[in-house]
Amino acid sequence: MAKRKKKKINIFSGLLKIITVLILLIIIMVPVFIGAFIYFNSPVTDGRPVFIMESDAIRLDEDGNYIIDIRRGESAQSVGMRLERAAIISNRYFWNLLCRLDDEPIKSGTYRIEMPATQMAIHRVLVSGKEILHRVTIPEGATIKNTARLLEEAGICSAENFLASCRDTGIISEYGILNTSMEGYLFPDTYYFPGDYPAELTVRKMADNFFTNLENIDPLIRTMSMRELNEKVIIASIVEREYRVAEEASLMAGVFYNRIRINMALQSCATVVYIITDIQNKPHPNILLFADLEIVNPYNTYMYPGLPPGPISAPGNVALRAAINPQTTGFLYFRLEDVASGRHYFSRTYDEHIVAGQLITKPSWR
Repeated sequence: MAKRKKKKINIFSGLLKIITVLILLIIIMVPVFIGAFIYFNSPVTDGRPVFIMESDAIRLDEDGNYIIDIRRGESAQSVGMRLERAAIISNRYFWNLLCRLDDEPIKSGTYRIEMPATQMAIHRVLVSGKEILHRVTIPEGATIKNTARLLEEAGICSAENFLASCRDTGIISEYGILNTSMEGYLFPDTYYFPGDYPAELTVRKMADNFFTNLENIDPLIRTMSMRELNEKVIIASIVEREYRVAEEASLMAGVFYNRIRINMALQSCATVVYIITDIQNKPHPNILLFADLEIVNPYNTYMYPGLPPGPISAPGNVALRAAINPQTTGFLYFRLEDVASGRHYFSRTYDEHIVAGQLITKPSWR
């Protein structure tokens, strides 16, 4: 009995020693762990020189914050190495541990990291998917080539991909458009897109915006056939490039409809400029020569009566409203009357148009 009692005491004593050692280890390790966590998680503030390689796709903005591009399919380890090289984090192994403990993957895109920031805060930004949005303003009267250039300059998508998407037969048929491109059907507006946004999604967003604005102008537009709508969009795209004073837009639309009604050529300089800049890819002319008015092209409304094959620009609300609700008059002509104000003189007969031209110092005939 004494031996068994002694053995129990020895076992109990051994367990007590193990427990004591474990408690001591915990007492020692917990502060060490907490200290290491605080140390490695702390923002980098030691003033180390920052050497950022161009291939790392990390840059500083004007406020001293970092802009980082996360590539599609890039691993968390690769991101950690780039962050460490740029001295945004102090230890990539701690970063890897954070990423392993969180099941949420890092998402591709462009992000702003406001410094100073802890590793946990940086990690939260990169798994949030809340990218920096690039702002781009597409002006009224822009063509798809103008738009492509602006989108590429803003870092949203390449001009080549955008133009390809604008001419994609699948997208064109999806919206029921009767032309060979989305020209005229991408609404001019201020947009916010992520960087490297898919071109086809960019086109769809702008087209959706176009049809939304169209229905806001006239809810009955949805009952109109696509052929009739296309004619109105073509007229609107020409008016957009012609008017300078908003209240004259519906008068101009009325002039063009009157000319179509009697099979008279529209004689719009804007369509000739479109041929030169967007079909022939030449610089925008300062003035149009008589030779320009004789360019053999279906878009030349001096040579061919009726509407051109498609729109020549992105019409805004003023031009669209004018084309949908033109002002009814007997006018067949208009010319620039006042260069400063942009106002035009409207006339019913050619003789009246000529007389008006003699009274105006710098005529612009249509």
